[in-house]
Amino acid sequence: MPKVVFKFDLEKDAWNYYNCANSDSCWGEDFTRCLRPEVLKKLKGKKWSEVKKNTLGMLKRGYAQDEERDKKKLKELQNSWNKINDEYFKRLAKITKHKIYTNKFTSYITTIGRCPYYPKKNWFMTNLFWSVNKSLMTSAHELMHLQFHFYFEEKLRKNLSSTKFHDLKEALTVLLNLEFSDLLKVKDPGYPSHKKLGIFIEKQWKKKKDFDVLLDKCVKYLKT
Repeated sequence: MPKVVFKFDLEKDAWNYYNCANSDSCWGEDFTRCLRPEVLKKLKGKKWSEVKKNTLGMLKRGYAQDEERDKKKLKELQNSWNKINDEYFKRLAKITKHKIYTNKFTSYITTIGRCPYYPKKNWFMTNLFWSVNKSLMTSAHELMHLQFHFYFEEKLRKNLSSTKFHDLKEALTVLLNLEFSDLLKVKDPGYPSHKKLGIFIEKQWKKKKDFDVLLDKCVKYLKT
């Protein structure tokens, strides 16, 4: 069965700060708000090579000093995910009608509210300061994205624009609320801009629980 390994990597967290500061708004969200104004000012519009050292230094002087707390939270996250790991992946494979595409995923810890994921590297981020339940939901959300990219992106991009592909990818996580609610103690809120599409997906899924059929209906819906 595939596994998720939760890790600290200070450099990846620092890079997330930098990337967040230089990101564009998407789905109606301005992720630069995750950063304190003084931090945003230091990072925005700069080259990573210019700010890497200072950003790492900031984190080392901050949360990274409390190693005992950080290790305790990491252990708590790992143990909590391990309890649902096998059943989560079993259901995800069944829903998408494909085996899980790799045996190992990595979740790196970040300390801001932006949790990106990287399909080509099989990793995503979760937040150190969120509740365990919220972090489990975030993990399930990002893992669903990774599975979706691997099996469906190439085909769907032939019929959908990049924007609509990502809209569909995000809205599909409403299935977490329908099929994983006993494993995940909090709901996936989704983005407000995807609410209408999410309602459509929920309605179609309840009619027929077939992922291929659902995607065909979603493509037609998005193209009209």
